[in-house]
Amino acid sequence: MPLTPFHFTRQAVGSFSVALALGLAGAAAPASAQQHVSIAGENVNLRAAPSAGAQVLWQLGYGYPLKVLQRKGSWLQVVDFENDKGWVARQLTAGTPHVIVKSPTANLRAGPDTKSRVLGRAAYGDVFQVLDKRTTWIQVQDEGDRKGWIARNLLWGW
Repeated sequence: MPLTPFHFTRQAVGSFSVALALGLAGAAAPASAQQHVSIAGENVNLRAAPSAGAQVLWQLGYGYPLKVLQRKGSWLQVVDFENDKGWVARQLTAGTPHVIVKSPTANLRAGPDTKSRVLGRAAYGDVFQVLDKRTTWIQVQDEGDRKGWIARNLLWGW
């Protein structure tokens, strides 16, 4: 049964090596320990520097989870599950927990164990909203409102 998760929308817009050459660090305050955010809209630009005029590295889709590295004014320097870094405007992020599938595939199960019925499969890069957490399992929901459990070690986010 196919799963209809949030769309994995991280589209390359520019060269990441150019972003490194531009220097992402700048004079910014470090973020609090392990803060995460998710993208609040569609086609949100991840930029090479904390400026609306900076080069666009990627465009991110709704719910895409990011770890905050530091803040500079109204901008957040973030890193994603593939360790790509960039800057996003803080007002385009939300505090709703989301995760992304980091394994080639993941089973969406009816309960938080491997004996539970498989409801569907998720693929690398699929994004889900987090509903509940157990020690080794996370209950997730796709954009079609289907719910299920995925093993935590197959996911990245919070």
